[in-house]
Amino acid sequence: MIDILTITFPIYAAIAVGYFVVRKAWFTSADMRSFGKYVMNIALPALLFNAVASRDIAEVLHWGYLAAYTLGGLATIVVAFLLFSLTASDKPRRAIAVLGSTCPNSGFIGYPLMLLTFPEIAGIVLALNMLVELIVLIPICLILIDMARDGEHRSVAWQVMANLMGVVRRPMMIGLLLGLVVSALKLPIPGPMDHLFHIIAASASALSLIVIGGSLVGLPLKGNRLFATQIAAAKLLLHPALVFVAVLVLPILGFAPLGPEMFAAVILSSAISMFGIYTVLALDSGLEGLASIAMLIATSAAFVTLTVLLGALT
Repeated sequence: MIDILTITFPIYAAIAVGYFVVRKAWFTSADMRSFGKYVMNIALPALLFNAVASRDIAEVLHWGYLAAYTLGGLATIVVAFLLFSLTASDKPRRAIAVLGSTCPNSGFIGYPLMLLTFPEIAGIVLALNMLVELIVLIPICLILIDMARDGEHRSVAWQVMANLMGVVRRPMMIGLLLGLVVSALKLPIPGPMDHLFHIIAASASALSLIVIGGSLVGLPLKGNRLFATQIAAAKLLLHPALVFVAVLVLPILGFAPLGPEMFAAVILSSAISMFGIYTVLALDSGLEGLASIAMLIATSAAFVTLTVLLGALT
């Protein structure tokens, strides 16, 4: 138990520090947004590039992991859509619930968790997760949100292309794609440049957790608490359960079974609370209060669920 708490305690202690410094007005919410932009646009892209470029392409593209994470995520979208069709009072609420059930915070919470649990593969796991989330899961959920709005809608094909074009312009995706090119071509990385990427990447873990904690201060907490709890439960329990089922199906689909570390990593990755911009994406639907409550519940409860999962998987 002490070994497990050695992993989960530092993560949640850092989140608590972020909450404390903003609550005490040592830093502001605007500062947290600036720190978050640094992590998203500089630190994580450098980390992804370094993690991928420094390894053989065959080691990076772990097809079994990608298949399990993709299938589990798609299954979560379908099951959550069906479940929330029974409990949601309107389509926008259902769409926001599906988004919260499916898209974890792989960059800000997932990577620090992997760094403490499986340091050798933490960067690769982040890269694999980002590929699936940015190209598959998030675009599908955004299309559901758009289709739930009143009025005219763009065609699904147009939305898919627009989302993909937006993805390839993100600094994280640029860093990841450049890393894949360097890895595939086996290009050497000059020593000074390699050290630079290491220095920048090293700043991602702690600062990302501080940002998560600071971002929890001042969230609008007006909304259906029961429904928010259902969203949090779907994220922390349903998503990892369906990814686990996907892992079991891999041999039937012709993929080699995942090794112990990759198996644990894919389950843990899906059991993380929803990503930080969840409340922002809920703004246009007027459901930021619901999203904020769900994110607060999920972030807090994940301390327990992740501790239990770590005990079972490691």
